[in-house]
Amino acid sequence: MIKVAILGATGYTALELLKLLSRHPQAEVVAVTSRENTDPICIVHPSLTGLYSIRCENLKPSELAERGVDAVFSCLPHTATAAVAPELLALGMKVVDFGADYRLNDAAVFNKWYNVTHPDPERLPLTPYGLPELFREKIRGANLVANPGCYPTSAILPLAPLLKGGFIAPDDVIIDSKSGVSGAGRKPSLKNLYPECNEAISAYGIGTHRHTPEIEEVLSTASGADVKVIFTPHLTPMDRGILTTTYSRPLKDASQQDVLDYLRDFYKDEPFVQVVDAAPSTKDVIHTNRCHLTARVVGGRLLTISVIDNLIKGAAGAAVQNFNIIFGLEETTALI
Repeated sequence: MIKVAILGATGYTALELLKLLSRHPQAEVVAVTSRENTDPICIVHPSLTGLYSIRCENLKPSELAERGVDAVFSCLPHTATAAVAPELLALGMKVVDFGADYRLNDAAVFNKWYNVTHPDPERLPLTPYGLPELFREKIRGANLVANPGCYPTSAILPLAPLLKGGFIAPDDVIIDSKSGVSGAGRKPSLKNLYPECNEAISAYGIGTHRHTPEIEEVLSTASGADVKVIFTPHLTPMDRGILTTTYSRPLKDASQQDVLDYLRDFYKDEPFVQVVDAAPSTKDVIHTNRCHLTARVVGGRLLTISVIDNLIKGAAGAAVQNFNIIFGLEETTALI
C-alpha cells in the first residue's frame, strides 16, 4: 500500500479527495493535517462517517516521514506548499500540490500575480503541470506535480488541440467561464453567503484573475505559440461545476464537423475527455473526473463549450489521476 497524507484536509477539495481515496485499492490515508482543527476528519466532514476515523493533526514533514508517508496531497493556501515542499521531497515523499505554487514557470510572473515572493523559485521550471492529457510523460515518475486550476482545466482542454493544430489565432481568444460556489472554497466570505449568491450570477476578477497567466502559459507551451487570452469568470448559484465557452478567430476554412472530428481524434485515447455533439451541461459530469466538450462555427468565430466538475476533474480527481501516473498505477484507478 502507498501511504498517503493530506495537508489542509478541512476544505471541499480535500473532502472529495478523501472520498476518492477511500475506494483506491493502493492508497492508505495515514495522516490528515490542519493548523487549527484537531477533530476526527469525520466530524469535520460528516459525509466521511464510517469511512475514516483518523484525526486532524498539525504535523511537521519529519513527523509524516516517521509514519512512513510515501505521497502527500497538499491542499494548503498559496505559498504554504512551497514553504514545506523542499523538506517533504528531501525526505523522499512525492507531492501533488493543489495550489498555484508550482503552476507557473517564472517566479517573476508568480510574484506579480500573487503579490508575494515565491519561497521556492528554483523548482518552478522543473515541475510538470499536472494535466495528463497534455503532459503525461513529464508527470510519469515525477516527485512533484502542480495540479491544474479548475478554470484552466476547463479552458485548456478544448483550446490546446485547436491551437496546436493551427485552427485558431493564438492572439485572439476570449474565455467566458461560469463556476459553482464551491470553487471559492469553504472559508466563509460575504459574496458566498446564501442571500448574496442565490438567484444571482456575477462576474468577478475581470482582467485580473490569477488563472489568466496559468492559462496563457500552458496554452503557449502546448501550442508552441505566444497565446494571449481575455478571461472572465462568473459565480453562478449552484454548488459545483464549471461551464466554459471560448471564442476564437479561425485560421483555417474548417467546417464544424471538421473541428469535431479533429478533437475526437486528438482525444481518442483519453479516458476522461469526451467530445460530444450536443451542447454539454454541468450535470453531465458532476461527481466524475470527466470533461465533455464540443465545438461550433458561428458568425466567423470558432466556439468551444466544455464542462467539468470543479471539485473532481478540476481538483481532487485530477490529483488522483496524477498520483496514479506518478506511481505507475492504472490511470483510471478509483476514478469514473
